[in-house]
Amino acid sequence: MTTFAAMSYIVVVNPLVLSATGMDRQDLLVATVLSAVVGTLLMALWANLPLALAPGMGSNIVFAQVVVLQMGVGWRTALTMVFVNAVVFLTLSLTRWREKIVAAFPDSVKLGMQCSIGIFIAFLGLKAGGLVVSNNTSFVAFAKLSDHGALLTFCGLILTATLVVRRIPGAFLLSILFLTVCGLFVRDSFGRPITQMPPALVAIPRLHSTLFLAFDFHEFYAKFFLLLPVTIYFLVSEFFSATATLIGVSRRAGLSTPQDAIPHSKAAFASDAFASVFGAAVGTSTVTAYVESVAGVEAGGRTGLSAVVVALLLASTLLFGPLLAVVPRQATAPTLVLVGIMMMEDICELDRTKPAETLPPLLMLIVTVCTADLMAGLACGCFAYTGIALVLKRRNKLSPVLLILDVIFIGYLILRNAVV
Repeated sequence: MTTFAAMSYIVVVNPLVLSATGMDRQDLLVATVLSAVVGTLLMALWANLPLALAPGMGSNIVFAQVVVLQMGVGWRTALTMVFVNAVVFLTLSLTRWREKIVAAFPDSVKLGMQCSIGIFIAFLGLKAGGLVVSNNTSFVAFAKLSDHGALLTFCGLILTATLVVRRIPGAFLLSILFLTVCGLFVRDSFGRPITQMPPALVAIPRLHSTLFLAFDFHEFYAKFFLLLPVTIYFLVSEFFSATATLIGVSRRAGLSTPQDAIPHSKAAFASDAFASVFGAAVGTSTVTAYVESVAGVEAGGRTGLSAVVVALLLASTLLFGPLLAVVPRQATAPTLVLVGIMMMEDICELDRTKPAETLPPLLMLIVTVCTADLMAGLACGCFAYTGIALVLKRRNKLSPVLLILDVIFIGYLILRNAVV
């Protein structure tokens, strides 16, 4: 129950994030819950680990904001990317190639990718909540708090940060619920309540979905080389996220070996990968293991039974679709900001005495947040790492995987300039 309280915010946030692509929000709710339930049950019954799975924060932002809105790709094609990536990940999870690929990436590049997506999420949260607005002089500016919607987001940001610091179980979910209720009494610039009352509190979810197997392989193949870097990003980020989460939660639960080996690792990674295959089929972005599962481990969860309970609780949220659909962006924006900030916490691991290691990830961060272009930020960081290694004659630092990624990013930037 503690794990559910810690990660159930995704049931509200994921449909809201992905609905910006034009996908039906009610269908997204069903897809989010179904993929989370199936993935969590797989992890519980196959790997016997106390881990909950759901569509990942980060991949959903890249799906909606980068692939669909920035690159102009249809959401059906974006689902195809997720599906192809998940099939490849599933194949690699059943072999030893997974460990080799993860080991081939420099730690500073991996850290830069994680922190860049974190700062990108935080920026989009501030923008969605109305706290960051456009400005003719400085391009962006802090909103005027005379705007009631922006004021609600601002107060929510302080509240959410306070709840997180106090380690209140389910801090994000409590914040979303509280701000949604406040939205009933706060009016927008048109004089309407920010939170609109639903026609019903409970409803049976509709079985027919516009998202089921809604793949578009034609556009995916037509724009293959333009989409290849993003597809690889999905794959690489899923590799790193799943590996770090599984190691961290297993270690916290006292289940890992002295060498930090993950128990039932092949089943655990295969469960994670198959959940993404299923998630793409029902219509959502990449599904991954949630680090919030640590909260349940701290409360005593040690086996797959914990995950079974989480899956049952997630399934019960399907009945509250009408209620969840009225949650406004001002209620979820503070959660996005705090999730993004928490993804940047590992930046303290950078060794400031080694500029060759710190400059590439910091360049990723600054380009990403100043241009709101995640892929450009990642490309600049990878190019910088390669260039510094060549200048310092540290060719042993350049793995074939990294060099291939550099070539792909060069092709991406050329094609992007030709298309956009």
